Amino acid sequence: MKAIVIVIAAALLSACSTVAPRDAMQADVDQATAIMQRFEAIPEKGIPASVLKAARGVAILTVTKAGFIGSARAGTGVLLARTSKGWSGPSAIGTGGLGAGFQAGVEITEFVIILNTPAAVEAFAKQGNVTLGGNLSIAAGPIGRTAEGSVALQAAVYTYSRSQGLFAGVSLEGTAIGTRDDVNAAYYGKPITAQEILSGNVQPPAGARNLIAALSKY
Repeated sequence: MKAIVIVIAAALLSACSTVAPRDAMQADVDQATAIMQRFEAIPEKGIPASVLKAARGVAILTVTKAGFIGSARAGTGVLLARTSKGWSGPSAIGTGGLGAGFQAGVEITEFVIILNTPAAVEAFAKQGNVTLGGNLSIAAGPIGRTAEGSVALQAAVYTYSRSQGLFAGVSLEGTAIGTRDDVNAAYYGKPITAQEILSGNVQPPAGARNLIAALSKY
């Protein structure tokens, strides 16, 4: 069983590494833009505008999970922070791991993770690797227009997801998300830290304009 899971994990991770880092990052930025548009297109089940207006940061990830008996997951995406100048440029993030139990099938899940507090943004900016549900409280975010007028802060991190495939009951509790420094360096053309990007003091690449515009509505 362990050998099968390792093979699955290797296949998922190798699929993410066959593209040049800069191109892979641009693909993640474009995918993040499309994800935000898809959430916006379903207001009855989407993210309330008031949640996005109050957000101090947003992480957007696409995670692929596959398994037979055991399971493996790998995902990439971007993180942006709200600054005094508007939204920062995107910082590359990724996640991966193994699971147990009988789980057969393949699932692709789109996650939008709302960082509600400055401390949540700071954790991603300074630590490089963050485990959700550890020092950061995490909860499923309120959804839909009916929640618009009654949204109250319940956790440092809200999670939203859209899934396709055979798995059910997606949870991010205990998930580790890390900064991809090599991808950031390729995208920005120089070695750069997540903290520098998320501070808003670094000019975002032209390829990030559509994503920033999508978030700037709020």
